[in-house]
Order: sequence, then structure tokens, then C-alpha cells
Amino acid sequence: MKRDVRILLLGEAQVGKTSLIMSLVGEEFPEEVPPRAEEITIPADVTPEKVPTHIVDSSEAEQTVEELQDEIHKANVVCVVYDVSEEATIEKIRTKWIPLVNGGTEKGPRVPIILVGNKSDLRPGSSMEAVLPIMSQFPEIETCVECSAKNLRNISELFYYAQKAVLHPTAPLYDPETKQLKPECTQALTRIFRLSDQDLDQALSDEELNAFQKSCFGHPLAPQALEDVKMVVRKNVAGGVRDDRLTLDGFLFLNTLFIQRGRHETTWTILRRFGYGDTLELSTDYLFPPLHVPPGCSTELNHFGYQFVQRVFEKHDQDHDGTLSLAELQDLFSVFPAPPWGPQFLQEVRTEAGRLSLHGYLCQWTLVTYLDVRRCLEHLGYLGYPILCKQDSQAHAITGRHLPSQWPGPALPWQALTLICPSHPPTVTREKRLDQEKGQTQRNVLLCKVVGARGVGKSAFLQAFLGRGLGHQETRELHKVPAVYAINTVQVNGQEKYLILCEVDAGSLLSTAFDATCDVACLMFDGTDPQSFALCTSVYKRHYMDGQIPCLFVSSKADLPEGVSLPGLSPAEFCRRHRLPTPTPFSCAGPGEPSTAVFTRLATIATFPYLVHGELHTTSFWLRVTLGAVGAAVAAVLSFSLYRVLVKSR
Repeated sequence: MKRDVRILLLGEAQVGKTSLIMSLVGEEFPEEVPPRAEEITIPADVTPEKVPTHIVDSSEAEQTVEELQDEIHKANVVCVVYDVSEEATIEKIRTKWIPLVNGGTEKGPRVPIILVGNKSDLRPGSSMEAVLPIMSQFPEIETCVECSAKNLRNISELFYYAQKAVLHPTAPLYDPETKQLKPECTQALTRIFRLSDQDLDQALSDEELNAFQKSCFGHPLAPQALEDVKMVVRKNVAGGVRDDRLTLDGFLFLNTLFIQRGRHETTWTILRRFGYGDTLELSTDYLFPPLHVPPGCSTELNHFGYQFVQRVFEKHDQDHDGTLSLAELQDLFSVFPAPPWGPQFLQEVRTEAGRLSLHGYLCQWTLVTYLDVRRCLEHLGYLGYPILCKQDSQAHAITGRHLPSQWPGPALPWQALTLICPSHPPTVTREKRLDQEKGQTQRNVLLCKVVGARGVGKSAFLQAFLGRGLGHQETRELHKVPAVYAINTVQVNGQEKYLILCEVDAGSLLSTAFDATCDVACLMFDGTDPQSFALCTSVYKRHYMDGQIPCLFVSSKADLPEGVSLPGLSPAEFCRRHRLPTPTPFSCAGPGEPSTAVFTRLATIATFPYLVHGELHTTSFWLRVTLGAVGAAVAAVLSFSLYRVLVKSR
């Protein structure tokens, strides 16, 4: 919505343009009227729409045509004033003033026009009969107001309608020639209807209607008012009400009726509540609320965000089988202008017989949030997060604190979300430097870059992380267009973590532009090809040896015989010399699901990076922790016993 309104008054000499402005400001008819009034500004707090309003007078005697055209260009709305007692001034509306305002904009947007019939005190009847044909001819005319500067009749109303024509324009919503909503308006209202239809039965129940009404206008409808609305729809639209519920056709009819009766501010209130701007597109401010992510920090959904997207999943899982079919996914995506996830997303998460499970769905949301939080905010905006969760913006769903990926209790209704969603500024994860200093990360989402030469099995490694071995049917199909990312959950000492594997293109490994940043690096080599190990050592020395990112060497194709070693250190000797974990063998050639041990190890190293340079095996590390704790307990008991002996001896 515009931040201010500029109103220009045009018309023949002596029709009362200046008198109208002075009567509005002085609240009395002026005894002396200057040739042209100075521009005045009405403060926001005294206008009905709470928007600053600038009122500009014009005079053909004092202004050139070029100056008038400049004022028209700056105006948001033009009031063409005529004298109701002079028919010649009415005819000039058609022949002179409207062509001057919109003569060169036959195809582009036109400046809205308000017709103002002044001096109604001089004519007993109305001039509307003469004006109606003009209004029918020019669709940019919003309305006509008859008034009297002398009697102060309809003066405030005149400027209110001018404000309204700018802030709640009819032109983007409605085509007066066809008497129908414009396609863009229909599309926007259809999305709003689908978001409000919580049970996906293609109709709004009384409960859903009242939730919608309260969200847009601050209060529910009384039971009788609801019945009256449905009665009007029943009388005018076949199928507008079904089983006592309002259908999409009925919803669209009501908004058409609002506009036809001059209440288009009602439709605009609905559209703006759901994020639409003046062009009937979701506004940038709505889709991309401010969220500052400092360097070294990452972004994750918090449990409010996970709860919301899980509810969206459950809403669209119409057959309650715990997965989304292609048709159910398309229905979920119907509130987006285009599918939000590319065709490769089914390769990035676990699926069940080609269908998207809740686990895979939550993983996909986690991946998008981590890689591109701006896109995540956009997606949450299209799904109506701020409206359905009653929050200022969808940034409320982003946080860096460790929170569960699924709500630990029963599913909650939309309305209950506000009870557990106190307003607080969004945060992101702790800076990675602090994690490294403390030797442990609080992050719930970890990034592992899978580095290695072409052909060592990186793509197969990613698919194995999703439970797809080389013999898996889905793997054979998906390898046709391999994914760069794979995400799944792993358990790290009883705590669930999301692990993202990112396959790095072999051609960029030794480039200075290679971004080595991650939580853990998986340096993969083919056990049958010693040359691939040599590349890994070069990458390690160039990008990781002097840094703090933990690394794990993985020997792929472990089911095949080892190749002939090159002169120099063997993989095991290299890792021992650089105080790295022993290379982990890996194979995904078996008939069953590949082992997940290597993925758990990667996540553990990412969570506790000091294990790499200290105890290389998590078992021995936790054994030492346990023994240390037991030793401390024994020492405490002995100290207390000694203290008691000393007290008694005294």
C-alpha cells in the first residue's frame, strides 16, 4: 500500500476547485478565494486511512499545459471538478480533461479519476443522469461525488473517495466491461481460499470462515451474519454453498459483490493480509522479511517451523499413509506460482517406493533452510506461515538453537500455534569459530563435503546415505541425473542430527576458488586406484591441513581387491603421520542397504572435532570420559570418608 496520497484537482475555471480545498481546510466557505490554492498536506492521524495526503490545486490561467502535465504525472488520483449547474463543464470532462489525464496511456495503467460535481446548492436535482454515460465510457473513473463547497456538503467524503481510489484501487481487481474479477485477482483469492481450507474439502466451514474473518478483520462473524452471507450466495451462485459450507465459487462471488457495491477496500484488506501488494503479487517485504546471518553462522528451522511444515504435510496426506504421492505434492504446491523444489529433490532425500515420506519431507525443508534461507522464507510465505501462525513474519520459524525436528507431543491445531509461539527475534546458529574453540557444536544440521576424483563413487556414496545401494532400482534411475546433495538423519551419542552430504566436482578440487568450508570433510579415494588417493592428499594439504575442519579419509569400493600402491606413504601411514583417523573402508555393492557406520562417524567427528586429533575412536573417548567420571566419584567418596575420620579424631 502506498505510503502517501497525492490528489490533484482539475477542471474549468470557476467550477470551485480552490473553494473545495479551502472549505475542507477551514471548515467554512471562504469569503475571498485566491486564483489558486497552495499545496496542502493533511497529516496521517487525521485521515480515515491513516496516510499523509497532499492536495494540489490547478489553474489554467496560472499554469502552462506542460506544468499541468507534470502535476498529472506526479498525482496518484485526479479529481475532475465540474459545475452541476453548467452542462458545458460536464461535456468538457469527456472532450478535454480525461484525454488530458490519460490520453497517452491507452494500453498502460491509467490514473484513477474521481468526478466531482460542485455547487449542488445551485441545482435542486442531480447531475448523475448526464454523468453516467461518461462513467460507462471511461473505466478509470472510480466514482462520482456531488458536493457543495458553500454548504460543506460531502467535502470530507470527496477526499475520502479520492484516498480510497489510490489505496484501494478497483482497476487491478475488477473489469467493469465484463463485470468479473480480473484473472490476477481470481488467482490471488484462490490461493487465499486454499490456505484457509484447512481440511482440503474444497469448502470453508463456519469454523474456517470465522478463523479467516478474524485473521483479516480482527473479529469473527456472528452466527446470524454467517447464515445471511451464505443465504446471499445461495440465491446468486449455483454451487456457491455445499453442505452448508462456502465453496470457492461462493468465495469469489462475495468478493465480486463487495467491489460492485463500492466496498473494494474489503477485498484489498483480505489481499494485503495475505501478503499481496498493489500489483496483486506477493510483496517483497512479505516474502523476504529481514534476517541477518553473520559470517560463520548457519540457519535452521526451529521447532515452530518444523511443527508448521509437518502440519502442512499432514493436511495434504489425504490417504493418511504417511507419504505424499505425486498428486498430493502437486496439491501442496498449488499455492506456489511454480513448484518450489526442483525435480532433483527426490534424489536428495529418502523416499518410500517413489513417494515422499514425512522424514524425507522434513529433510528437504532442512536442506533448503541451510543452503538458502531466503528461499526458505519465501516458501514459508507462500504457505501462509505469518497468517496461520499469527506471527509478524516467517522469520519466526528460523533459529540456531538445537530444537527437535518433530514436536514431541500430539499434533496441534493451527490456532494453538500462537499459544506456544511467543514473539521473539529470529536467531541463527552460533559462530563456527566459537564451536571450534569449545570443541563441540550445538548445531543440529551439519555439512559434509565429499571430495574425491571422478569415478571414485561419490554419487553412489550420497545415494547409499539414503539407503540406496548400487543394485537398488531407484539408484539406477536416479543416477541418470545425479544429485549434488543428500540429507538424512544420524544419531550422535543418542542425539539426532541432520547430516548434509555435498558432492564436490573433481575439476574444482585444486582450484584456489574451491570453497572448503564445511563441518567435516570426507576425502574419498578408490581403494583400487592409488592415483585417486594421491589427489586426496593434495586436496588435504592444500585446503585442510592447516585449518580446523576435521577430515576423514574413506576408501570406496572396499569389496574389490586393492590396487598396487604407489611409492610413498600408504593411506594408513599418511593418516597416522597427520594424526587423522584410519581410512574407513566403504562399499555399497551388496544386495541390502549399505552400512550407515561411516555416516555416523562423519557426524560424530563434525560434532566433536577434537576427536580427530585426540582419541580417534569415539568408543575409547567415551570410555575415558566414563572412567574419568568414575575416578572422580571414587575420589570424592574417599575424601568424604577421610573428612569424617578426621572429625571423629577431634
